[in-house]
Amino acid sequence: MGSDTPTPPRRSLSVLIPFFNEAGNIQPLVDEVHAALAGVDYEIVCVNDGSSDSTAAELIAAQTLALDRIKILTHVKRRGKSGALFTGLRSCVGDWVQLLDGDGQNDPADARRIWDLVAAKDENPALGIICGRRTSRNDSGFKWLQSRVANGIRRFCLRDDATDTGCGFKLIRRRAFQDLPFFAAMHRFLPALIKRAGWDVREEPVADRQRLHGVSKYGFLGRFGAGTVDLLGMIWLVRRGGYGVAAEWNDPRAQR
Repeated sequence: MGSDTPTPPRRSLSVLIPFFNEAGNIQPLVDEVHAALAGVDYEIVCVNDGSSDSTAAELIAAQTLALDRIKILTHVKRRGKSGALFTGLRSCVGDWVQLLDGDGQNDPADARRIWDLVAAKDENPALGIICGRRTSRNDSGFKWLQSRVANGIRRFCLRDDATDTGCGFKLIRRRAFQDLPFFAAMHRFLPALIKRAGWDVREEPVADRQRLHGVSKYGFLGRFGAGTVDLLGMIWLVRRGGYGVAAEWNDPRAQR
C-alpha cells in the first residue's frame, strides 16, 4: 500500500457479517442493524463467501441504500466462516467488531443492548470478547443435546470461560481480534484464543431466532469429525502458553 493511500477513518463499531447462500435474509438483517444502531458510529462489513444464489445481487442492493455504511467483500473461492471473518477483519475500522450470522438468527437489538451496557462504557480495558449465551434454542432436541455435550467437553479441556461458544453472536475488541492466529474453523474457539492472548472473556444472554430463509450450512458428521480434530489442536495450542506483554507497551494486559 502506497504512502499516499488515505487511511480509512476509524469508527466506534464494525458489524461483521459472513454470508453464504443467504438469499432473502440480507436486506431484513441489514435494516435491523441500521435501526438498532441508530446514533452509534458504525459500519457494516459483509463478506460473501462464494455464494451461488442471489446473495451477491442482494448485497449490492443493500449497499446502494447505505453507501456510507456498507462494505462488500467477495471471496473468489469459498473459504468457510473463519476465512470470511478474517477477510472482513482486515477491512474493519471499528474499535470493536460485532459478529452476527448472516441467517438472521442473532438479534441486532442484542448488539445495541450489549454495546450500551459494556462496550460503550469500556470499564474493563482488558476485556477482549463478549460472547453471546443463547437463552433459548430454535434447534431440534438432538442438535441441542449435541451442542450441550460439545460445549461441556470443550469448556473442560480449554477452560475458556464460555458456555455457548457455538453462538455466532460475539462482540470483540479489534485489538484483541488482531492478536489471533488463523486456522480453518477457529471461529469455534474464539473465547479460548482470546483468553490465550491475555484478554478477559465475558458472557451475556442473547436471543436465538428462527431462520426465515435458506437452510443451515452445518451437518452433524462434518461438525463432529472436524470439531474433534480441531479440539485436539486447540488443547495443544493452549498448553503451549500464551503471549508476552511488555511493561513498556500501552497495553491494558500489562496491568493485570
